[in-house]
Amino acid sequence: MTNTKPWEFLDDFRGRVFDGEWPTIPQMLCITAERYPDRRAFTAFSPTLLELDYAGVVKRAQNVASHLRSIGVRKGDKIGVTGKNSPEWALAYLGIMFAGGIVIPLDYGLKNEEISGLIDVAGVKILFCDEEKYDSFSNGSLDALYSLSPEKSGYILDLMSQTGEYTGETEMPSGEDLAAILFTSGTTGRAKGVMLTHNNLVSDCYQAQANMNIFHTDVFYALLPLHHSYSMLAVFIEAMSVGAEIVFAKALAIAQILKDLKDGRVTMFLGIPMLFNKIIKGLMKGIREKGVIVYGLIRFLMGLSGIIKKTLRINPGKAMFKGILAKVSLDTNRICICGGGPLPASTFKMFNQLGIDFVQGYGLTETSPIVALNPTEAYKEESVGKMIPGTETRILNPDESGNGEIAIRGSMVMKGYFNDEKSTRECMTQDGFLKTGDVGYLDDENYLYLTGRAKSLIVTEGGKNVFPEEIEDKFQLYEEVEQILVRGYVLDKKMKTEGIEALIYPGENPGDIQESRFGEIIAEVNRELKSYQKISRFTVLDNPMEMTTTKKIKRHAVKDPDPDKEKAADL
Repeated sequence: MTNTKPWEFLDDFRGRVFDGEWPTIPQMLCITAERYPDRRAFTAFSPTLLELDYAGVVKRAQNVASHLRSIGVRKGDKIGVTGKNSPEWALAYLGIMFAGGIVIPLDYGLKNEEISGLIDVAGVKILFCDEEKYDSFSNGSLDALYSLSPEKSGYILDLMSQTGEYTGETEMPSGEDLAAILFTSGTTGRAKGVMLTHNNLVSDCYQAQANMNIFHTDVFYALLPLHHSYSMLAVFIEAMSVGAEIVFAKALAIAQILKDLKDGRVTMFLGIPMLFNKIIKGLMKGIREKGVIVYGLIRFLMGLSGIIKKTLRINPGKAMFKGILAKVSLDTNRICICGGGPLPASTFKMFNQLGIDFVQGYGLTETSPIVALNPTEAYKEESVGKMIPGTETRILNPDESGNGEIAIRGSMVMKGYFNDEKSTRECMTQDGFLKTGDVGYLDDENYLYLTGRAKSLIVTEGGKNVFPEEIEDKFQLYEEVEQILVRGYVLDKKMKTEGIEALIYPGENPGDIQESRFGEIIAEVNRELKSYQKISRFTVLDNPMEMTTTKKIKRHAVKDPDPDKEKAADL
């Protein structure tokens, strides 16, 4: 990593394309198109092959903007987008911004009535959506409905031939104007509309690159839903900022993912813990099936590769394990990034041993979202990353171990919650730090470590604080456990003390797993835990727990087990 800032090239465009410290998202895209006009920008392999270069993306986005203006859209109007990841989704997002509008990205995994509720809350009158939901909204109160799929009328790519050329800079947004309002999926209750400005998103995009080099030759894989802040920023906006290609995924199916990775020759693969855990479990299972000797040899070589990578900063694993990586279509991959939740250090370690630069990041929708990212050349396996430039970090009310609520101040912190001044006030300190609700600590090199969520804190009989997420992470590589939720249960109402219980939903073929096996697994995990963290009872559930579309359990929605069917077992 050099001492120069990755965004210094912006100086060549300041005063000509934009003014101030940062360009807006449309200005950023225009800069990239000037630098790399013929570089492929968007690729989709299904349902039919669609490829667009950066010059073409700008032209098509501007034509969408021209159409929107022709029907009366003006600066500050809110326009919704909902659908699977696709070049059409991306063009709708960019076209809205070129028209001066505010994008309302809506989770297509929600029920139609839930989306309608968010449309009403945000005041959306124009919507882009895919074919699955098109008919549901065609008879509603919207002023205009456009399709992200050619199967329906008003298809976004057909709109472009019906309008004149883009009319220029009138009513364009400034850096301080809202770019998007993102409704959080929420593991703890009601969704809130997070208001993010162009400066929030663009500053976060470039400043995160101080911890990781990305290039116009990279190929990003847009697998996770783009309405989510993690994928929107770390894939979509990051790729556009440097002129990299984006390959759009249609489904989370492993077979399709592996095909896309191979066909697209992906170099940047961003995912969530659940996905990377499945990949590494499947890979190691295949190696184990080759016999004890082969497995032992490969694990020895992985250990050796990891030591060399960590101490000498040389990466022998890429060549050593090229054949193994090819089995999971990661042989062209340069970097894997995990976000959206904590990852077991063992998964982190094994990917790096195999030659993949595998890193974790941390952030919230309210912080655009990246605030910490592990540098590939100086990663720490237990950490969620080094704080990026432009962030100030404060640990509020730290305990004897240095753990406290993490608070952030910087250019990436949201403008506030939409139409919710009370919640905005509650989450901010008087001097402008955002209280994240996450608990953790910083080391002396400014690396961040997470220990849990403040709202899910368990207070034990001995007065110790326990964060369920720390314990749940220990179960991520057990194949028998599909879902686990650790929480407190009341031991003494008077003293307000809690014991620790685990709710488990088994993996595949639950009937084949004896309840005693779960007792064994918990006993194994308990041996790794401090005495006050140990699980004292567990329940095996008959049905899965409700999850958000980013695969986090909705803690507030978890009901107590049915005593007639699911008996708690004490340990």
